[in-house]
Amino acid sequence: MKISQGFDSGSIEVVSASRADDIRVQLRRDNAAEFRQWFHFRVHDAAGVPLRMVFENAADAAYPDGWPDYRAVASYDRRHWFRVSGTTYENGQLVITHTPERNNIYYAYFEPYSHERHLDLLGRTELSPFAQVASLGSTVDGREVDVITVGRARPERAPVWIIARQHPGETMAEWFVEGLLERLLDGADPVARRIREKACLYVVPNMNPDGGVRGNLRTNAAGVNLNRAWAKPSAQTSPEVFHVRAHMEATGCALFLDIHGDESLPYVFIDGAGMVPGFPAPARRQEDAFLDALATASPDFQRQHGYAPDRFGEEMLTLASKWVAHRFGCVSLTLEMPFKDNALMPDGQSGWSGARSKRLGAAMLQPILAHLDGR
Repeated sequence: MKISQGFDSGSIEVVSASRADDIRVQLRRDNAAEFRQWFHFRVHDAAGVPLRMVFENAADAAYPDGWPDYRAVASYDRRHWFRVSGTTYENGQLVITHTPERNNIYYAYFEPYSHERHLDLLGRTELSPFAQVASLGSTVDGREVDVITVGRARPERAPVWIIARQHPGETMAEWFVEGLLERLLDGADPVARRIREKACLYVVPNMNPDGGVRGNLRTNAAGVNLNRAWAKPSAQTSPEVFHVRAHMEATGCALFLDIHGDESLPYVFIDGAGMVPGFPAPARRQEDAFLDALATASPDFQRQHGYAPDRFGEEMLTLASKWVAHRFGCVSLTLEMPFKDNALMPDGQSGWSGARSKRLGAAMLQPILAHLDGR
């Protein structure tokens, strides 16, 4: 038996794999920071073998309260992922017990979104008559910070910005963007058509491609948490934010969405900008209307559970959605999806998944249009 992780977003440290019923592994930290929680690895020669994999340092994860009620995901073909019911958290250790049906199986923290799939998404988008793909600049490792522009900038069209995956391990964010783009670029969809008439949208599907390829949870190749770099981004250590923010200053921003995943809370929720100093009253009312419209568009979304308003304290304006709200005075939201399942609408087979993230992305067009109509 063999365990490997030498592939896009692979991440694990093997302590011992001499016994299938007592495999010992550890969560690997981000390449230049102490965050750890993401894992993605392959087990070879495992068909019919009862596996018991113990993550010895699970209690040292960035969010240990994310382990209770969590179930790992697994796949034989890297396309179809399912939840492993035999996932438990006990005595500070995450334990996965599973008997694979095939010779090779992949286990991951959440359904991965590879860099190759990211490039494929850009390629499909490039063929659309409604969109253009461009690079805003290079990352620390020399990859591109790609932006998809849907529609053409005109004075009467609102500039809308949507970014995803500042935290690379939150792969549900790029699944969300894929679903949003598929509907937004559908020439037969009347909601998408009306949005394209009213707005010019700037979509960054993956803010942190370096961290994704490296198998990081929260940071880029330089060890920077990009969602704490918006106040003073660096062209050297946080070029991803530096380039996006510079382009946003050039286009303006009338609506901003920052797409994430939350390790602990089993809900889909939005963290707004009501706590930002000087946030204008009209934008507060527009934010409330936006959340109502999203709740109507998708029963997966709810407004009862989320972050406390004082969660971020002094670092508040280093976060993307808070900085944008302060700078542009517009509706500026952070959307969070669960790594676990949506407790309001649980799915025993898949939990929260890439497919459900895509559906939520498609549903997001409804509140975007409502917001544009209400301006």
